[in-house]
Amino acid sequence: MMWELARIFIRLGFTAFGGPAAHIAMFHDEFVKRRQWLTDQHFLDLLGATNLIPGPNSTEMAMHIGHVRAGWRGMIVAGACFILPAASLVLLLAWLYVTYQATPAANWLLYGIKPVIIAVIVQAIYNLGTKAAKSIFYVALMIGVLALYLLGINEIVLLFGGALLAMLIMNARRLTGGTAALAAIPPLQAVFWVQTAASIPVTLGELFLTFLKIGSVLYGSGYVLLAFLRTDFIERLGWLTDQQLLDAVAIGQFTPGPLFTTATFIGYVVADVPGAVLATLGIFLPGFVFVAIVNPLVPRLRQSTWLSALLDGVNAAAIGLMAAVTLELARAALIDWLTIALALMAGVLLIRYRVNSTWLILAGGLIGIAAALLVGVTR
Repeated sequence: MMWELARIFIRLGFTAFGGPAAHIAMFHDEFVKRRQWLTDQHFLDLLGATNLIPGPNSTEMAMHIGHVRAGWRGMIVAGACFILPAASLVLLLAWLYVTYQATPAANWLLYGIKPVIIAVIVQAIYNLGTKAAKSIFYVALMIGVLALYLLGINEIVLLFGGALLAMLIMNARRLTGGTAALAAIPPLQAVFWVQTAASIPVTLGELFLTFLKIGSVLYGSGYVLLAFLRTDFIERLGWLTDQQLLDAVAIGQFTPGPLFTTATFIGYVVADVPGAVLATLGIFLPGFVFVAIVNPLVPRLRQSTWLSALLDGVNAAAIGLMAAVTLELARAALIDWLTIALALMAGVLLIRYRVNSTWLILAGGLIGIAAALLVGVTR
């Protein structure tokens, strides 16, 4: 049974392109339709549970399926076998990046890929935002989080503050039957995080603990990871630049499996192979712990109105964070008419025609190389 789990999830780890939604669809086809290990209802309950805990949703879904099939050992096997193929590919690409990033070919390749990544993130914001905007309140919460993040408020405060505010407001209205109780709810405190751009010496301990913290508190889509990475590794520690962060996200998006393997790339860039290993372990370890705790409680979680409102608030705040970080990263990616055109065309193809993002990223890289050759010819 363990070998069967390992074989299936290694295969999925090498072929699961397209982001968390595509991963979930592949799991449903594999384990509900083809193998009938789960019913539709059980699958939906597990999916809901992944949204109630921090961490990468599709990876935690793999862990849940392994847990259902073979207990805690199955959880470890399924999770590890889904993560390792992507992490290995990202590690290889990180080595190539560090070795060859200064060459004109690598620069032009990333020149074409980065605008497409911006479009991919915008598509995720559009798709997730339409689902998270369940009322005017949640729209206002998204806009408020976006504005407060740009003003410098800590992203963890915004995530948990937004979740708490939504839970209190939605349940206050449910319990009182009106809006009068809203006045009694204390306002969200504006807690500011003092950011510093000064570089702090790289240590493996700091690297591991930073990714452990991120893996322990990050709700929402994998793209919310951008907000945490930017706050910690650019503004607080000074270990990365905006350009390097975009490159890391491009590699994470380009490879199959979880987007959280972006941590593998960053770990290698700042501290070689030991950094890659510790960064990967740090960001994924909390997910194993949370799944082990939550899996037996899944039948009860679905019925809680309080947890439902908490989750809605987390999702809305996460969308606001994604939008704010995308605005900042777009300044580094959209630098001329060609990159702006690439982002716009990719956005149309993603949103209107649902073209697979992997093909668009490949096309962006080829366009970047073609632009390099054209520049060389015209000189």
